[in-house]
Amino acid sequence: MFMRWAVVLLLVLPGVGWAEEIAYEDDLAKVEDDTVLLEPEVDEQLEPSMDEGDALVEEEPASSGSGSRWANRLSLETTTWMLLPRRGAGRDEGFLQVVPRLELVKPGMLHLDLGAPVRLRMWGAEEGASLVRKEDWDELSDWGQVVQALTIGGDAPNFVWLGALESYTLLSGHLVRRYNNRGNPDYHPAGALVTGMLRPFYVEAFASDVLGARLMGAEVALDIQHILFGRQPYPMKYMLSLSAAHDWGKAGGTSEPMTLAHLDGTAVLVSRRNKEGGFELQANAGWGGRPGEGGAWGAVAGLGAEYMSSTVDMRARLEGRLQRGGFRQGAFGPDYELARFQVAGPDAVPQADAPFPDGYSAHGEVILNWDGEGLGRLGQRHFRLTMGAEVFNWGRVDVDGRMEVQAFHRNLTVGVGGLASGAGQPGARYLASGEARWRFLGGKLYAVGQGGTLLFPTAEGTLRPGAFASVGLGVDNAR
Repeated sequence: MFMRWAVVLLLVLPGVGWAEEIAYEDDLAKVEDDTVLLEPEVDEQLEPSMDEGDALVEEEPASSGSGSRWANRLSLETTTWMLLPRRGAGRDEGFLQVVPRLELVKPGMLHLDLGAPVRLRMWGAEEGASLVRKEDWDELSDWGQVVQALTIGGDAPNFVWLGALESYTLLSGHLVRRYNNRGNPDYHPAGALVTGMLRPFYVEAFASDVLGARLMGAEVALDIQHILFGRQPYPMKYMLSLSAAHDWGKAGGTSEPMTLAHLDGTAVLVSRRNKEGGFELQANAGWGGRPGEGGAWGAVAGLGAEYMSSTVDMRARLEGRLQRGGFRQGAFGPDYELARFQVAGPDAVPQADAPFPDGYSAHGEVILNWDGEGLGRLGQRHFRLTMGAEVFNWGRVDVDGRMEVQAFHRNLTVGVGGLASGAGQPGARYLASGEARWRFLGGKLYAVGQGGTLLFPTAEGTLRPGAFASVGLGVDNAR
């Protein structure tokens, strides 16, 4: 499968912003989010490709000055942020949201992005309510939101990364796929990712919350070709991997612990590479279960394809899956931070205790990035699409996705996203959101509007529906 050197770029889209183009000096152009098809002599710097969810990263900061490899970006965004009742639940609340941010970058060594939304109450307060919205800062994990991103290290695969996880996939993706650690709107942790390669092994480990006992996991991949024939020009063409993930359930609200494990095999069937990109076709198969629970297991087999050129980055996967005894692939998915309290569907119980019917399913995913001028810079994408869907033979459908468009010389960015969990069954869950940003006055000033639906976990373990809307202005030194 394709190899990439900037794997940290797979992970994050901050919850309050969509990626935009930001101009930066030529000495920062090396920091790219593209998949790179390697020449043999440089493959040792890189790591296995992952069929991860789309990983959008905030724009690269403007250079702090000529002749220096350090760069910085300062920004301040001020909006009104309103929480609205939905389905007769909740109350109308209004806040002044102020988001200061500071980014510092030295390519190949450090990327630090600090900032968090501070919501000051304007109306709708209960008696004795604080000026600052307390749900945003009422536990230790919430202080993780101050770190939007922190990358230590240069070339993959050996680096450490901290920040928000959105659409995060752990390597093979059969345990953790398209996971969002901030799916609970009152829980704002910073996740962590550590990767490393010691031939013939590649290892990736993650934690969803560096300040709390929550979801953690790791996957170890073994290069079979390296074992049999020694070092090869293109590594990881034939792999065996073992993954495990465990949720302690002791932060962001208490929930039942859950452990899953999975064994996978992957083989590259077709590989065509050139200096601009290429095409690759992979086959995969695997088996997993819940350790300590007999009869809870599942199997999977499928195909994946990747295509890369100077303007297009496309990845797709189609799999057939079998589930038995309550196990399902991708259990730690886009809906998990809500499902850990209450699953979608007729059973209003936590996911760790919820029965999952025996059956089979078809899972598909597509990730597409296109830019008419080339994919060489962070945030520079005329069109982005990421979508995953799973259809079960007993009538359930799960879908999540996001689409973003840049237009009018990239001054306008519009994005929409949504999730449907348990569609076709009683108690289905639907969420949607959208955002638009318009830059003017040379790009230094921008207007922003956001809106969407939310679900808030309650002390009783249920989910209270709500909605939000936000409009305002921002300023930065990016252009």
